[in-house]
This record gives sequence, structure tokens and C-alpha cells, in this order.
Amino acid sequence: MKPWNNIIQLDSVSSTNSYAAELIKKENLPEGTIIIADEQSKGKGIGSNVWEAEKGKNLTFSIVLYPNFMDVSKQFMISKTIALGIQKYLSFKTRHISIKWPNDIYYTDKKIAGILIENSITGSKINHTIVGIGININQTEFFSDAPNPISLKQIVGSDFYLKDELVELKYHLAKYYNRLKYKSFKEINREYLLNLYKYKVWSDYKVQDTLFRGKITGVNDFGHLQITTPDNEVKEFDLKEIEFVF
Repeated sequence: MKPWNNIIQLDSVSSTNSYAAELIKKENLPEGTIIIADEQSKGKGIGSNVWEAEKGKNLTFSIVLYPNFMDVSKQFMISKTIALGIQKYLSFKTRHISIKWPNDIYYTDKKIAGILIENSITGSKINHTIVGIGININQTEFFSDAPNPISLKQIVGSDFYLKDELVELKYHLAKYYNRLKYKSFKEINREYLLNLYKYKVWSDYKVQDTLFRGKITGVNDFGHLQITTPDNEVKEFDLKEIEFVF
């Protein structure tokens, strides 16, 4: 497993994902290049969401990957792989870490990390992928309207040295990405489901303004969430089509 040692350290940037995208246009970055910033003024979340992160308190970075060994129809496997790498890293720090579909990382019912995957695609192949990662490490106050943030410090009660945490985290990310390269899809799918938030647990969900009860029973190849209702009907949902009710 090759280490990801090409690290570009920035003091402040609007978004490490945007910075990486511009850099790729100008030069050939080694796979696993990490662009990390002490502060992101417009850190990206999914859609129009913005990731809140206090300067110098968290891990906010992007990774450049070249998963051209994968067909575009399998692109959700990248999301699963990155989520598992982060879940494994955090599981060495504390218990009750899970992956909330599609790729948020939760401690019990609170969000500790988020992932944004941006793929550049030509035809049926993926040219490059920019993986944006935000993990709440030492921040203890949150001011955005995000409903349920939590940090590692709030859970464990101590500060963490960010450079050491990055070294540990990238080990797990590279390990899982290596599994993806070997196309260990069954193993990745199995582990993703086993660590999925509310997997096979009866819970309440909302679609538009309608509440219903169901349990998560799978995620298909396209990343759609599969929920089984009490009358054994299996419903599938794309991103933003369904809301978890807490």
C-alpha cells in the first residue's frame, strides 16, 4: 500500500475541493495528494450545504484520486470506501460510530464528519475524483443551523494533535482504497451495511410531508437507499428524496 505523502498545506481557502479542481487543470497531481486547510470560508457540503469548521480546530481537506479502474456505474463504491475509512479511524477513538446514508459519519445520533465526492467522468470511466472530508476534532461550539454536530473532543474530553490524526486517518483511507483497487466489492458492501446507521432498525422517515415507518435493508449499486415497510414493500430513495426523523 503506497502512502499518500504529497500534502499541500494551506492557511485559508474558500474550499479545498475547489482548490484541488483548479490545481488538477494545471498539473498532474500524484494519486493521494491531500490539500488541507486550517480554515475554509466556503467549505462544501452536499448540494448547497456549507461545512462549518472553526479555524485550526478540525480536519478539513480534500484528496485527489484516480479511480479509472472503475466503471462509472460503480461510482458509489468510492463513497462507501471513504466512509468506511473514516468510520474505522474514528472507531479507534470511541464506540458507537456509524455511517449515515449516504456518507455522513455519526456518533450515536450526532454528526461528527461529512464527505463530499466529486467525480470527473468521461463516457463510462472516471477520470479523477476529489474527495472532500470534514471531521470535527477539537471544536466545542457550533454556530450554524446544522441540527446535530459533535466533535471528537466533546465525546472523549481531550484535545487531539491534528497532524498526528491526519497520519492515522490517511492510513485507514489508503487501506480501504487499496481494497477498492482490488475490486473487493462484496467485502466493502458487507462492511458498509454492517456499519450503516439504523440498519435493520424500525425507524420513522419523511418523504415530502408524509411520515412512514420502515427499516433500512440495503443500498443498491447506484447508492439508492432501500427501506422495507411493515407490509414488506421495499421502497428505494435517491439523495434528498427522504428525510430521517429523529
